[in-house]
Amino acid sequence: MDQKRLPQLIEELYRVVGELEAMFPGRHFTPDGHLVGSLGECLAAHHYGLELLTASSPGVDAIKGELKVEIKATQGQRVALRSGPEHLLVLKLNKRGGFSEVYNGPGRPVWKELERKPRPSNGQYQVSQVPHFRSKTQGVVGRKCLKRLICAARTSQAAVVSRESYTGY
Repeated sequence: MDQKRLPQLIEELYRVVGELEAMFPGRHFTPDGHLVGSLGECLAAHHYGLELLTASSPGVDAIKGELKVEIKATQGQRVALRSGPEHLLVLKLNKRGGFSEVYNGPGRPVWKELERKPRPSNGQYQVSQVPHFRSKTQGVVGRKCLKRLICAARTSQAAVVSRESYTGY
């Protein structure tokens, strides 16, 4: 994988979106759905040294050694979960080809709260990032988190909780 080209391509994608929205006022060309998910998975593989599995593998997107990782990416405030992941990595993408890490830790604490609720008709629990993951991130201290291998200058560090003292995988 070209370590410099991936962020450049994502930035270019958002530049094109901006041009289209300027050309067609009132129309939205926001990348969403599969595109955002795939971008998040590629960024996670790139920055955390993960091995991506076949797309749409149920409940797991990548592995790091024996650890199974579910990667969720968003541009907004929510992500959706269908099942309880072993390890959950939630990224908020930005238009410069980078991201903020919202959550990086065991999936069980997040899933434990969701499974008490009635399952939505589409099978996906919606999880609001800000209040939910902020409290869960604080509970991750002392537990293993995926160690970030690449901290590019283009990547926003605003929402990243300091994990220098954590034991990486």
